[in-house]
Amino acid sequence: MDTDKKDMILREGFLVKRGHLVHNWKARWFVLMSDKLLYYKYEGGKRDSCQRGKILLEDCEITCPFLEYENRPLVFKLHTKNGADHFLEACSREERDDWAADITAAVNKLRTTEDRKVTNQEDAAGSQLHNINLSKVLDAMYDVHSGINMSTHVEHGSTYSNCFSGSAVVDWLVFMQLTLTRVEAVTLASALLEEGCLRTVGLRSVEALRTAGLGEQFMDDSTALYSFAESLKKRGSVKSEKSLSAVEMSGKVIKRGYLLKQGHRRKNWKVRLFVLRSEPAFLHYFDPTKDDISPSGGFSLRGCLVSSLDDNGVPSGVKGNIQGNLFKIITQSDTHYFIQAPTHQDKMDWIEAIREQT
Repeated sequence: MDTDKKDMILREGFLVKRGHLVHNWKARWFVLMSDKLLYYKYEGGKRDSCQRGKILLEDCEITCPFLEYENRPLVFKLHTKNGADHFLEACSREERDDWAADITAAVNKLRTTEDRKVTNQEDAAGSQLHNINLSKVLDAMYDVHSGINMSTHVEHGSTYSNCFSGSAVVDWLVFMQLTLTRVEAVTLASALLEEGCLRTVGLRSVEALRTAGLGEQFMDDSTALYSFAESLKKRGSVKSEKSLSAVEMSGKVIKRGYLLKQGHRRKNWKVRLFVLRSEPAFLHYFDPTKDDISPSGGFSLRGCLVSSLDDNGVPSGVKGNIQGNLFKIITQSDTHYFIQAPTHQDKMDWIEAIREQT
């Protein structure tokens, strides 16, 4: 590991990084220090002792969210002082924004003089938001090339086409610099909804519109769905259809995160994005080098048993030179899943969350 002391670690965890030469995506273990971001390869349930790369943070520029990768809405970009671009993907919007905030704080601390421009810009934006042209915002959203991406979403077993989530709208407004903060973006989106430029799709957004106060009618939520008003004939209308295969993906997302999973055949360990849902209770896992639309696997949590594994030595059924933070899930069909969390606390949090759904 780097020679810096451990007490200078500000944050660490899995992120998916785009390669520089070959533009594939790989899961790496990142360690945020006061002046740099280090990353390591993670295989066999263990982090390499030799770092694979370093991103210097002095005068680094952060773009969050970065929405130029289709089907990857959780990417943020780091532009370094020497002109290099690094594209990193988190497991959730909360994780993405937390990483970006911590990196931004580290960058700001490296500056030798106080920079008040950001505060002044936010004050100016607050007054400009009252005078913004909603028609121009709608035209920009509606643009086929640079506008908001419309896709298919699942809610409560129903599949809705040609729509977008509330979080996607907020991400887009911030990325396009139409607003500076997510709070401003929600205010602007609420105005679009109130003026009939956008409409609700599915139960979550409809219920919020009916019961929430005026400032909370639009939801910055990945499960609240919206579309353009029907008067705007954009690339097809919203359609809803029931799909049996979609039912297990329609539950409320309880928890998302990167974990290591032992393969059933080769017994090798791979980083996977796990998504825990309720009503119905399912646990799905995805290959983080691909998208989070089609799972690599998953199973119902009904009748499952989950247990923590002893950290002393390698438990029975676990292959490879791996120790620590392990837990096991046994499904109702007696399939055994061996999983490793990044930390002991992560392991206990996952076990508790899964047990609440079994």
